Amino acid sequence: MNTLDRWAVCRPATSGGVGIFPEGKIPELPYAAFAEDMRRLLLDETGSAAEGSRCVAYFAVPQGEADPGEGISGLTFYALVARDETGDMLAAKYVRNYHDEGELASLAAEIPALHVYERDIVERYGVRFVGTPWDKPLRYPFDRFRQRDRIDAYPFYSIDGHELHEVHVGPVHAGIIEPGAFRFLCDGERIVHLEIALGYQHRGVEAGITGTSHRLRQMLLGETIAGDTVIGHGTAMAGILESGAGGEWEGNGLIRCERAVALEMERLAIHIGDTAALCMDLGYQTGHVACEALRTLVINAMQQWCGNRFGKGLVRPFGANHRLTLERAKYIEATLAEVMERYRMVGRDLLSTPSVLSRLEGICTVTRRQALQVGAVGPAARMAGVVRDARRAFAFYPLEGFEPVVIDAEADGMNGDLMARLKMRLREAEVSYTMIGAGCKELAGRWFEAYPAPDYGQPLAPEALVVSVAEGWRGEICHVALTDRKGELRGYRIFDPSLHNWMMLALSVRGAQISDFPVSNKSFNLSYCGHDL
Repeated sequence: MNTLDRWAVCRPATSGGVGIFPEGKIPELPYAAFAEDMRRLLLDETGSAAEGSRCVAYFAVPQGEADPGEGISGLTFYALVARDETGDMLAAKYVRNYHDEGELASLAAEIPALHVYERDIVERYGVRFVGTPWDKPLRYPFDRFRQRDRIDAYPFYSIDGHELHEVHVGPVHAGIIEPGAFRFLCDGERIVHLEIALGYQHRGVEAGITGTSHRLRQMLLGETIAGDTVIGHGTAMAGILESGAGGEWEGNGLIRCERAVALEMERLAIHIGDTAALCMDLGYQTGHVACEALRTLVINAMQQWCGNRFGKGLVRPFGANHRLTLERAKYIEATLAEVMERYRMVGRDLLSTPSVLSRLEGICTVTRRQALQVGAVGPAARMAGVVRDARRAFAFYPLEGFEPVVIDAEADGMNGDLMARLKMRLREAEVSYTMIGAGCKELAGRWFEAYPAPDYGQPLAPEALVVSVAEGWRGEICHVALTDRKGELRGYRIFDPSLHNWMMLALSVRGAQISDFPVSNKSFNLSYCGHDL
C-alpha cells in the first residue's frame, strides 16, 4: 500500500499553519509498517535525509489508567511529517501496550534527526529502542521514568588517549546566561568532539498547560516558553486555542496580518541583537555598541505598540487588545527605516574589515548534508543551503504583497561557516524589514474593519490532534494538542527549533579551535529553556 493511502493528510497551508486531524481518522499502524513509512517519507532514494519532508513531531502519550495501583496500561505514539512542496502534513500512530512482547527497532539509527524524539520517549516512559545510536537523557524532566537519573551524573562520552584532554564549561557560566554543560574533547587546542548536556531549565510548561482549562492562563504560559520568542510561541499557542473554529473566524485575516508584523519585528530585533553579540566576541566594539542601540529602538517600537518591549500581551486567541493603528504603524515604519539605514552601515563595515573576515571565513563550518541529517530548521538550516521556512510552506502570510522571500544560501555566497551565519542575519533583517512595510501597508487599507477582542471561552477542536506551526526567528515552532470530546486538552507537546539545532552547534566546532566556540555559540544563539521546557 502507498504511504499516502495509510496516513491521514491535512493542509495547514489553508489556515495559516494550523492543522486539525480528527482522532478517529488518524490511522493506527503496526510498528513495522510505521517504521517503513517513516523511512519512505524522510529518506531519499539513496538513503540520505530528504530535503522536502521532515518530522515536525513524534511523541507518546499514556493510553489511560489501568487497574488501580497498576499505572497506565500502555502508550500511543503519534508522528507528524511535513512536506514543504505540497504544503501538507501527514499523521499516523501506533499503540504499545505494556504487556506486548518484542522490541522496537530504533529509527534514529537510519534517520538521525529522530534521535531527539526517541530520547524524549525513552526518558519519559522507559520505552526501549533497540540499536539506538544515542539513548542518553534529553531533558531530565520532573516526571521522568527513571527518577534515579541525575543531571549531575550525565554520561558524557570519553576517549582514552595520552594526546587528548577534556575541557568542561558550565552549567554555571561567567556571564548572564542560562545553564548548560559543554564537554570538549580536545587534541591540544583543536576540538575533536563537543557534547552538550541540557536539562537545567524546567518549569513544567507542558504539564501547566494541560493542567488548566483557563484559556488566558494557557496563553500566558505559551508566550513564556522562551523569553526571546514571545510572539513566535504565542502565535503557535493561539493557533491551537483557535482550532475550534476550524481556522476560520471573523477578523482572521486582520489579526493574522498583525501577528505577521509582530513576528517580523521580533525576528528583526533578535538578529540585530545577535549581530551585536557576534561583534562583542570578535572584539569589534563599534559594531557591538551600534547594534545594541539599534535593537533597543526596535523593541521600544514594540513597546509603543503593546506596552511591552518583548511583545507580551500582544497575541491573544481570536483577537487582540492592542490594535496596530495608523499612528503606531507610521511610528514603526519611521523607526525601522532609521534602524535599517544604520544597520546596513554596520553590515558593510563588518564585511569589509579584514580582521573580521579572517575570524569568520571558513571557521566552524556545517555542511548541507549535516544540516539535513540532524533536521536543522530556520536560519541554521538556510545558511547551510537547506531551504526550510514555515512562512512559505504553510502560507502563514497569505495577504497580497506580503510574501516572505526565500533566502538562497548558495546565491548569496553562504557555505555554512561563521561568515554565512552573519550574512544570514543581515539578509534576514532585510527580508523582515520589507515584510513589515508590506504588512503595515496592508493594515492601513483595512482600518475600517471591525477589530475583534480576545475570546477565552471557545473550546478547541474536539477529539482531535491539532498542530500549529509558526516560523520563529530561530526557525520552525511546533505546538501539538490532543483534545477530548469536550474540546479540552488531554495532552500537549512543544517543539522549539533549538531542539533540532543544538546538534548543529556541536557539529560546527569539530576540528575548530576551542577559542572558536564562543563565537559559534553566539552565531546560533539557541535556547536552553525552549529546549528544556
